[in-house]
Amino acid sequence: MEHLPRVSLAAAREGEVSYSREWEREDEEEGEAPGEESGPAFNYVPVEPCQAVIAALRAARGERIPRAWVDIEVAAYAPESHLLPDPYALKKVPLGAFAGALLPASPRPAPGSQREARVRWMAERLRELEKDFKKIVFLCHALDWPWVRQAYKWNLPAPREEPSPPRVRLYDVDAATLVFLLGELPFVTSLYEKRREELRGDRHLSLDGVKELLLEARAAWLAEHDPAQNWVTPQRLQIFLQYVRNLTLQTRRLTPDLFTLVVAAKQCAGDAFALSLAETARRYPYQEQEEDDPAVRMGIGKAEFPEGEVGEMKNRLGGSPVAWRRISLKPKPRPFEKRKWAQRWDPYGMCSWPPEDVRIESFHTHVREQAKALIGEDLARTEKFTVSIKDGLDMRETLRNWHTGDLYVKEIPPARGSVEVVVFLFETPADPKKFSWCTMWYAEHEEESTLCMYATPFEGNMVGPGIAESQYGGAFFLFPPRHLPDVWRDPRLSFAETLEERLIAGACLHSRERSVALVSPRPPLARWRRIARVLKRHLIYLPLGRFSGETIARIRRFHVLNGRQVRSYAARFIREM
Repeated sequence: MEHLPRVSLAAAREGEVSYSREWEREDEEEGEAPGEESGPAFNYVPVEPCQAVIAALRAARGERIPRAWVDIEVAAYAPESHLLPDPYALKKVPLGAFAGALLPASPRPAPGSQREARVRWMAERLRELEKDFKKIVFLCHALDWPWVRQAYKWNLPAPREEPSPPRVRLYDVDAATLVFLLGELPFVTSLYEKRREELRGDRHLSLDGVKELLLEARAAWLAEHDPAQNWVTPQRLQIFLQYVRNLTLQTRRLTPDLFTLVVAAKQCAGDAFALSLAETARRYPYQEQEEDDPAVRMGIGKAEFPEGEVGEMKNRLGGSPVAWRRISLKPKPRPFEKRKWAQRWDPYGMCSWPPEDVRIESFHTHVREQAKALIGEDLARTEKFTVSIKDGLDMRETLRNWHTGDLYVKEIPPARGSVEVVVFLFETPADPKKFSWCTMWYAEHEEESTLCMYATPFEGNMVGPGIAESQYGGAFFLFPPRHLPDVWRDPRLSFAETLEERLIAGACLHSRERSVALVSPRPPLARWRRIARVLKRHLIYLPLGRFSGETIARIRRFHVLNGRQVRSYAARFIREM
């Protein structure tokens, strides 16, 4: 107990004592040799703050209350698992009603079984303890209690205990594998311990802890992304929590498990946020240890001990059976993998990833259609209503002349011309050090645009073999595509002083239409309009805030592939946002 809140493991290697019992002879008659395993087996007790028995012992020790062990020692523990209701129900249901509901689900111990021997042994030990103590608090499995009570009342005989019980050793547990040991999520367990240190109540922490986990995961996700592109908004988190609630109820639970949380995060916010949530849930700050410290590495039903021995693990304080399920998440590459992939990069073979091409071309077409609709608005005329409502009421002019009782209508002449080039400025002013990669990409087919852009350098952000990630700072798309001279090396544009000015000047220079659409977080500067006027073009401004932050974050992020052959496996490494 003195190691708490650090999590440890009390384990005993099975098979160290030869024994024979009546309930095992039945297995021998059926041809099964008791205790034979394909490898070593261990039964263990997890020493962690949220385990009910450990918490009770910790409280008793703090109050200097005597403690006694009443379970029988066995050489080979036979675990039994039963479906139990979610303990969160105890916050609303009285303890008596909860225990009464468990009675029909409590099976009678099979005659001659190890469970029957344990039940009778515990009843016998209680009779011995009441000789020395007037009040006894007895802790056992909820489904064992009716039968322990019956054995106690009927004074049933108890079996004999082994003369030499297995040797129990205490081990530290590797912090990265705590999720396989703890009943709660490691992060939620740390919250319970923190509330205990601060002398605060934890009645609703089983749900509030999930919300804290969500906010912590969101902060970790934001630390790896541009804060300006935060599209995991409170509204999206509300959708996430509603989705978690529905999934939890479908599995007949009251509180969500890790699988439910990660699935909901992946569906609502993408692989990156789901991975951040999973990593945050595994974090337990009290389990700090050096790399060389010997510790048990837990797994699914097995563990690797510091001595190198791998064995099956049987939890003596287990609850409901746990089902482990797979979920496909693309992990973040490790630093040495990034270096290896960067060294193999061929600078003479680069291309884009088609799914991202389709996404941004669709968005570019949508913006171009909106810009075309705005071309004729500057030529709109307002006149007093006479016989035709024309293109609709002009509400502003009508309200301005409300005292006269006249109505005013708007007439928008047919738009002349079209929009061939759309300019996107995602950050203004653009930092040349951040967006140091300036290039042009030409269309592979007639459905793609000619692209001129400045972006973050991709060499330092490898996400897979032959796959790098970059982010647009600004770009213009020309459709229908045609070949253009390199805007970034064109001497005719040497007057431009910033990245934005050169991009706008290049768009105006090569546009065959008079109108050029500009999507920017701020209205066009006077110098930008002057450049367009000198090149005999007109800028149609659309605010960047007009579009969803999530949409902008998705289209800004793109991947560079080192050759067309990489497209065959790129989906295995590219994580969707």
